[in-house]
Amino acid sequence: MDTDQTGYQHKQYAPICLILYLMGLLFIGMGWVMSDIPSFGWLFPTIGVLSLFVATSFHYLEVKDQGESLLIRFGPLGLFRRTVPYHELQSIESGRTLLLDGLGIHYSVRGGWVMNIWGRDCVVLRYQDGRTLRVGTNDPKNLTQFLQHRITEGNR
Repeated sequence: MDTDQTGYQHKQYAPICLILYLMGLLFIGMGWVMSDIPSFGWLFPTIGVLSLFVATSFHYLEVKDQGESLLIRFGPLGLFRRTVPYHELQSIESGRTLLLDGLGIHYSVRGGWVMNIWGRDCVVLRYQDGRTLRVGTNDPKNLTQFLQHRITEGNR
């Protein structure tokens, strides 16, 4: 965790991307070896490139203060991101995702969205309009404290 007097920034890395990188390279190699077979010559490399793209998109989960909002983004490509304005938040608490919630970005079986890259620890963000967002983190204590401070500061 990197914090200073004005903000919060933390990246959580996930080893699952290493499996995706390996799968991508394996499929590209299989496409090259099986290039004489009509379907495999283009299908395997395509799957390999897509696996590398997904691995690069989900290498880490970054949570970062941006002054008036919280940026939650998977990286390093940064295609999958969400910005949460602090004034929209009602409450913050540490929590745990369900095994069924898994990894990635999706709707939870309990309701609300989940953004998680590894593990089950999370911070539950409750919006004023009733929506819920669970943000996976290996730094739940510091993130919860920072967000509670930001919400309290904004309500003064």
